[in-house]
Amino acid sequence: MEPSHEYRRIQSCPEAVPAVLEMLLAQTQMADWPAFLQHVFPKIANPLGARYLALARADHGQWHLEGTWGKASGAIPEKLLGQVLDREEPASQDAWFAAPLQTGRGARDVLLLESGAPLASMIGATRLATLDAWAAGLALCSAQIESRRQLERRTRRLEAILEIAAQWSQHLEMETLLQQMAETSTKLLNAERASIFLWDRVRRQLVGRPALGVEGNELRIADNSGIVGQVVQTGEPRRVDSNDRDDSINRSVDAQLGFQTRTLLCVPLRSQRGEILGAFEMINKRAGNFTDEDEAGLIELAQHAAVALENCQHYEQLLRSRQQVTAQAAQGIRLIGETPAVRQLRQSIERVAKTDLSILVLGENGTGKEVVSQMVHYLSDRRDEPLIAVNCAALTETLLESELFGHEKGAFTDAHDTRAGKFEAASGGTLFLDEIGDLSLAGQAKLLRVLEDKVVMRVGGTTPIPTDTRVIAATNQNLAEMVRQRKFREDLFFRLNVVALQMPPLRERVDDIVLLAEHFLHDFAARARRKPPQLTPAAEKRLRQHAWPGNVRELRNLMERLAYLSQGDVIDVDELSFIIAPRRDDITAVSMDMSLADATRQFQIDYIRKHIASSDNNMTDAAKNLGLHRSNLYRKMHQLGMAEGAEEI
Repeated sequence: MEPSHEYRRIQSCPEAVPAVLEMLLAQTQMADWPAFLQHVFPKIANPLGARYLALARADHGQWHLEGTWGKASGAIPEKLLGQVLDREEPASQDAWFAAPLQTGRGARDVLLLESGAPLASMIGATRLATLDAWAAGLALCSAQIESRRQLERRTRRLEAILEIAAQWSQHLEMETLLQQMAETSTKLLNAERASIFLWDRVRRQLVGRPALGVEGNELRIADNSGIVGQVVQTGEPRRVDSNDRDDSINRSVDAQLGFQTRTLLCVPLRSQRGEILGAFEMINKRAGNFTDEDEAGLIELAQHAAVALENCQHYEQLLRSRQQVTAQAAQGIRLIGETPAVRQLRQSIERVAKTDLSILVLGENGTGKEVVSQMVHYLSDRRDEPLIAVNCAALTETLLESELFGHEKGAFTDAHDTRAGKFEAASGGTLFLDEIGDLSLAGQAKLLRVLEDKVVMRVGGTTPIPTDTRVIAATNQNLAEMVRQRKFREDLFFRLNVVALQMPPLRERVDDIVLLAEHFLHDFAARARRKPPQLTPAAEKRLRQHAWPGNVRELRNLMERLAYLSQGDVIDVDELSFIIAPRRDDITAVSMDMSLADATRQFQIDYIRKHIASSDNNMTDAAKNLGLHRSNLYRKMHQLGMAEGAEEI
């Protein structure tokens, strides 16, 4: 999608701009596209007098509804939908109005509306222009939601591949290694089966293992047979979807295996020198067809598989490959800021990263606690081993032991297979326990026992399993107060709190706000394929004055919206007013974790700063508006530790 055209569509309908901005703001709080459509459809339908609204998607000649609102009077006008997609412009037919979401190559989504109000209430052309602006706004929202989801999926995939590569490195016998590759790859890509085909060039055969249902668990086919043969001969990946008519799948193999192939994904296995060793094949995606992301994931897996196979007895090259994945995962992890608090935090991270001490990361939501945990891991000697994250708030009492410590097959009703827990998966690496304050007291006791003994026992198992895992815990709660209230075990608190890293809220690192904003702007502008816009001094001042209750996460989301929506090369304060306009409750944006005394002090600081800002830094006027003498205002600022103006006392 070319975003600039969508901007022009929105700009051509000025009355729709505030509503589009509201839509863009709403999408930052949602990661699920259907839920977002359900949220915004009434906001689109009501102003346009719609009785029915739908997002239609073209898929292989068929129209599918991604989301709907209201009830249509009859069948949807597929001819109108096709016309809109073909011409890439809005159109109407009787009471139906339609506009494309994206324009350009690959566009396949159309916003469809059936009018439920008399045409006299809104001229058809006006309705069509407004609907087109809304559709362009939905296109931008879709791109941003998908961008965030892709980034999250890629991060999870890289971490999973790092974990898988660590497991593969432990198998130095070929058959065991091939079996392990098949099992882990099917889980990662949610497929039914996987096979690794090695190329026997002398006999002009492909040898596939594992091959369930075949004697000797080995399948031999001609090296030019079927999809696998094409991949080996051309060196190019191939995919077959369930609705593909050109069936190149070797059905004789299906017959031999007693299996039916519906979907297939196959990529080449290449040696370090680029020589094709064979192919890595996945069969039958459990939900739908294999995607571009699945293909990218299998290509990455194939790179590690080729290294492991080529060096089955000497796995040093596999280790180097894992280090490359580690470097990719660590590349985007940075703690940006130059305030004393941030510099001191970076120094503390660098000091403790090389140790194996337990770390407790404290701070409000959005301050970057997970970023700190990732920095500690990637700066440590454990960087080439897995970093496993667990959200303790999501662990119910019944799932706790199974999730953290694993279970044996048949240990409980749904335990169909033996499964290693997070402690085992992170052995040699780091386990990040987020929201540790939400762990139940019973769960805390079980966690403490593992931390003390460095041994886990799977549910239903009898064999103690040693684990060498570094633990980093994080919370936005006051654990010391929870200990006093007997909501958190004191012994676990002291076990976790060997080193405490306090994340400063963004309002306490004002000098970093512009630095962070510019960093995020450059990052998102690059994704939007545009020159990074510049913040005016007035805009920078407005950013510094904002309370930032959502901390760095809130600032990042704001810069993402501006990078995609701002029109010119400069961002002025007017463009910020839509998004961070002063609200009546801004001055009370203090953390619920503060004591009453700290919250009162923070309220006074924010309140005085807002009066000074609203008086254009005229201290006499600010004091008058506060009902104070000028000298009393300076004295109060000095008591509160406010640097600005206090030196004039």
